Amino acid sequence: MSGAQAEIEKLDSSSKDPASQHVEVFDRPTGWRKYYYHPIAQVSMLGLVCFMCPGMFVALTGLGGGGQVNGSIQANASAILYSTFAFFGSINNVLGPRRTLMLGTWGYSLYIASFLAISIHPGAGASAFVVVAGAILGICAALLWTAQGSLMMAYPTEAQKGMFICISWAILSLGGVVGSAVAFGTNFKIQQRNGTYVCFLILTLIGVFLPLLMANPDKMIRTDGTRVAQVRHPSWKAEFFSLYVALKTDPWIILLFPIFFASNYFYTWQYNDYNGAIFTIRARGLNNIMSWTAQIFGSIFIGCFVLDQKRVRRRVRAFYGWILVFLMIFVVHVWAFFYQKTYTRTEEAVRNADRIDIMDDTYAAHVWVMIFYGFLDSMWQTYAYWLMGAMSNDPAKLAVFTGFYKSVQSAGAAGVWRADAVGIPYMNIFLSTWCLMVAGMVFSAPMVYLRVTEHTYVEDEGL
Repeated sequence: MSGAQAEIEKLDSSSKDPASQHVEVFDRPTGWRKYYYHPIAQVSMLGLVCFMCPGMFVALTGLGGGGQVNGSIQANASAILYSTFAFFGSINNVLGPRRTLMLGTWGYSLYIASFLAISIHPGAGASAFVVVAGAILGICAALLWTAQGSLMMAYPTEAQKGMFICISWAILSLGGVVGSAVAFGTNFKIQQRNGTYVCFLILTLIGVFLPLLMANPDKMIRTDGTRVAQVRHPSWKAEFFSLYVALKTDPWIILLFPIFFASNYFYTWQYNDYNGAIFTIRARGLNNIMSWTAQIFGSIFIGCFVLDQKRVRRRVRAFYGWILVFLMIFVVHVWAFFYQKTYTRTEEAVRNADRIDIMDDTYAAHVWVMIFYGFLDSMWQTYAYWLMGAMSNDPAKLAVFTGFYKSVQSAGAAGVWRADAVGIPYMNIFLSTWCLMVAGMVFSAPMVYLRVTEHTYVEDEGL
């Protein structure tokens, strides 16, 4: 009896030390299931969903004004899109990951179909269709990105998180490359917006059905033999309450809100006020190809070679990543500032026909801004996801963090897209973008120093 009591006391004392808690290890599947249920295979399929849907969306956005001559329609649609996204972005995948992803994908098809409609039948009614489609897409995108973010950060081991994030982001960026290549090819000789929209629509419809082929997360076992924690599906009331609990138990996440706010803010200047303002349609398509290709390399660089560097401690890697992103902000924006000084919104409206084309002598110098902006974008997004992934390994808690990320991100995007729609000067939007990105990194520094540890302990696993 005394021996049993001693054993109970031993187990009880060890449970109080998070580092000493026993982690159950499971055997990985064999045969063809070993490949299908491999975390890399599943995160690649997740990336393929993003390739087909968000990838086509970013390619469309990258054309500046959604490929339309009048960019205010797309700016207004984006404002309402991100407004609804900001509200619904905090909802976890209550419906289950595959249903959540599937519901999230069809909004992209509707949104692209609205641009096809306005291209065929321009008018007030078609413009309203674009805005309504944007509102619906905001709800759908909130579902998709919350599920995507939680699974992308939950499937890898702690040493693999940078690699998994860069795999997912690289596949999404490849979607942007392919979509931009379609836009460039269909508009190379003559402007053919309808053909571009039809191609995008077909690809997004394929993406609607891809989540049906993915594995249930409850059956996933990581490469180290640990099982992915079961994704909880609480009630809507419990879901909103979990947001409060997450903030109370892990308030450091608040210091990442400025990073979240800026993470889609810069797209407005890059795509509408630079790419859309001074380039021809086919030049915009080529610019996007170059920018999204740079995103692939930027994500791989910081995710695999900096944040997952096994020979360096995780806290040191966190600071390496912070310094690289901070320096890149100034390199890109100092460079872009000298171009932004050369034109204003009023001047571009007057000389609409006099845009930079791929055959012009000045094109090569201007396209490098898009390339480096793409590199910075992927480094920024990968680093933000990696920081959240360093705070927990539990899909439910990571889904809450992702919900915060997408909500705050979308609030920033909604504001700046509306500012662009009402005609705020290009320089004002550019300088606000620069300042917000610097502020985001400054606010995140204390969190990186105090919250990122060498290992995510069990006490940080769940809500």
